[in-house]
Amino acid sequence: MAKGKKVVYFCQNCGHEESKWLGQCPACREWNTFAEERVSTGKTSVAKIKGEAKIVSLSEVETDEHARIHTELKELDRVLGGGIVPGSLILVGGDPGIGKSTLLLQVCQRIAVEKMVLYISGEESLAQIKLRANRMGEFRENLKLLCETNLDRIREVIESRRPGLVVIDSIQTMYNEEVSSAPGSVSQVRESTNVLMQLAKGLGIPIFIVGHVTKEGTVAGPRVLEHMVDTVLYFEGDRHASYRILRGVKNRFGSTNEIGVFEMRQKGLIEVENPSEYMLSGRPEHATGSVVACSMEGTRPLLLEIQALVCESNFGMPRRTATGTDYNRVNLLMAVLEKRVGLHMSNCDAYVNIAGGIRMNEPAIDLGIVMALVSSYRNRPVDEKMLVFGEVGLSGEVRAVSMPEQRVAEAKKLGFEVCMIPEVSMGMVKEIKGIRVIGVKSVSDAIQLI
Repeated sequence: MAKGKKVVYFCQNCGHEESKWLGQCPACREWNTFAEERVSTGKTSVAKIKGEAKIVSLSEVETDEHARIHTELKELDRVLGGGIVPGSLILVGGDPGIGKSTLLLQVCQRIAVEKMVLYISGEESLAQIKLRANRMGEFRENLKLLCETNLDRIREVIESRRPGLVVIDSIQTMYNEEVSSAPGSVSQVRESTNVLMQLAKGLGIPIFIVGHVTKEGTVAGPRVLEHMVDTVLYFEGDRHASYRILRGVKNRFGSTNEIGVFEMRQKGLIEVENPSEYMLSGRPEHATGSVVACSMEGTRPLLLEIQALVCESNFGMPRRTATGTDYNRVNLLMAVLEKRVGLHMSNCDAYVNIAGGIRMNEPAIDLGIVMALVSSYRNRPVDEKMLVFGEVGLSGEVRAVSMPEQRVAEAKKLGFEVCMIPEVSMGMVKEIKGIRVIGVKSVSDAIQLI
């Protein structure tokens, strides 16, 4: 081993450092996350800081609520909380081929109309970026490209050119010469992000960072990376399907419950202004086990189709499958039906699916899952013009959910005629006319009404 270097072990989940390999991280309690890295042990000179740090009172700090940069992509602006905040550091993660680079190139295309934009790529050549840009349309001269992985050179370019927006694609390819480990390692990713954070805050330049994800779906590298940035966005969806969902996991400047829906086409990502209508397209007619439920994503009601298939099992151990929702929640709801309603499903296979590939875990879809299971079990279809939502408790009661008036209004807008909701929420939807609203106290009441 070279002189002045030593081997240390970093936890790839939280960044905890140890002098030897451990099976379980003592900080985050995760197993098999330590990776070996070589770091320099040479002494570094630290300059003496002169002068006194300036402190100010909270009342002296000035803010500008109108300083956000609008991307003209309404779905992206919604997730960001109204636009890009100057000086913010935004991390975008997602599976390979999901459309991260395409989305950011479209952002550059729109912002380059007024400001200079710097797109830094460590994975693609200039010709590859040009081929993708040709499919999206015309780009202004304000869009500048740079293929570089050395962070010192990138810092010099940003400090000298002072662009209005910077895109780093991707953080795993960047390396800092002061860190001896290889690019993509825990140390390199952490130190590179720290340099970019100082540039963003010091110069007031918003910086987008593209991050690779692991097989579990989280951003590769230490979890401390998500704590360093201001906003974490995940691009979700099946790469073989046409739609994509942009979800905010962390946002210091807005809500983390908002989602943006896009459709992948040949010319790039197109915004889906009415996701409910898009998700319900192609719904079968007079089919058993099909129920429309409503879930809230931030301030947006999202209507989705819940499908269930219940059939007798040919084996001693019935099979249960849940796609798009929590598997354990489906087992819990089936136990409620068995105990409180008297439906004997213990010897039946059950398959629950949220159509369209979207994933929802809000408790408000509990009643929809229950109605879909009962509809398939009794082989009786549910009214196609009926919307169902409500949380189901272990006693079989139907509990209230948040913002019922927005859900009923969305159902009315899409042409639904009947809406089944918790009875305790009836007082909040009395003013909505043009749709019949039914309140239920328990699962048994809902089954008898249908």
